Amino acid sequence: MQWTTTADLNKQMQRLWLRGDLLRPLVTGQPWEPRRLSLKGPEAVQLSEQFEKVRKWVADLSAIVGIRIQWREVNHRVVGLQRLPVAVWVDSLEAAVVLVGKGKELNEFKSLLDLTLQCQPLLVPWLEARPLRAITLARQWPALLKVVTWITEHPKPGIYLRQVDIPGIHSKFIEGHKGVLCELFDRVLPEQAIASHYKGASQFSLRYGFLDKPTGIRFRVLDQKMATLPGLTCPDITLDSASFAQLDIAVSRVFVTENETNFLAFPCVASAIVIFGKGYGWEALGRASWLSRSTIYYWGDIDTHGFAILDQLRRRFGHVESLLMDRQTLVAHEDVWGQEARQALHELPRLNSDERLLFDELRDNRLGVGVRLEQEYIKFSCLERALASIRRSNDSDSVNPAS
Repeated sequence: MQWTTTADLNKQMQRLWLRGDLLRPLVTGQPWEPRRLSLKGPEAVQLSEQFEKVRKWVADLSAIVGIRIQWREVNHRVVGLQRLPVAVWVDSLEAAVVLVGKGKELNEFKSLLDLTLQCQPLLVPWLEARPLRAITLARQWPALLKVVTWITEHPKPGIYLRQVDIPGIHSKFIEGHKGVLCELFDRVLPEQAIASHYKGASQFSLRYGFLDKPTGIRFRVLDQKMATLPGLTCPDITLDSASFAQLDIAVSRVFVTENETNFLAFPCVASAIVIFGKGYGWEALGRASWLSRSTIYYWGDIDTHGFAILDQLRRRFGHVESLLMDRQTLVAHEDVWGQEARQALHELPRLNSDERLLFDELRDNRLGVGVRLEQEYIKFSCLERALASIRRSNDSDSVNPAS
């Protein structure tokens, strides 16, 4: 029996609810138009064969609150004149909400709309676009409106979030709601108050003119003869990106590695430093223009994301060379291959021909599904040989004794 049930009617209206179609008319002022729901009932032959089931089906439909049933009369040769549902209508928003059991949510949305019209009418279109999201934020909405009001009064504030002074609202509240605040700020702030090239919650402060936590750059000096800090040889130093950009250290080689142990154990190299990388995002490092005068070597995992990070670093420094990210190194460590959960599948235009061939092999799973070699599994002797080869390429450079 495939006759329309109460649950079927509820699902039809639930789809409208989940699309926000039941709430948007409250925002737009568009009058409710009666909606006809899909209805499938018994065929003529079933009236006599399943008469009691038909009677129960009619009774169940008749008991549903929130619908209007359109009837038709059927004069059946066996069971006589019968009155059967031919269509089901929902005549009002209130009836629709009763059908889906969302009366509480409807009242919450009405309250949100009234408060928004009073405090921040520019956000009303956001309520129209995201009505269900608004309901999930019902408890936080008054506080969110206070934050929005504050930013409209203090565009591009030039302070840390910790310094925002709004009665009853802690900066942790703002930190925890950056995602939705991005959407709201974009609705109320003038274009000149938004740094639009910064995107998403992770760049919230930069986008809206707050001071951002400085990005730290950690590096080790690999040459005992290089004087960087008084009394220290081969120091491990962390600086904010602005200070790092001003260093202008006279080095001929810069190594970048993603693994902290490899960073700490990196051998001494004449006129060189090693930087502890942080994966994607090289904007902070890119400010240090003095790095352009050095040969830069990037040592990452041999997997699709490792090559994607290399490609991204070359956007900042086009002369970057890869280190131990070749097919020979990969094959030599087959016994410690791992598996990449999600591969980078986009094209990487800044790879050289050998790197691109290996990237294609990994991306196309020709060597196995999701093959990856994490850099910490590469034998240290391989690194030493690679550095010796670099040293031989320029006899004027030398590797210092281990400190």
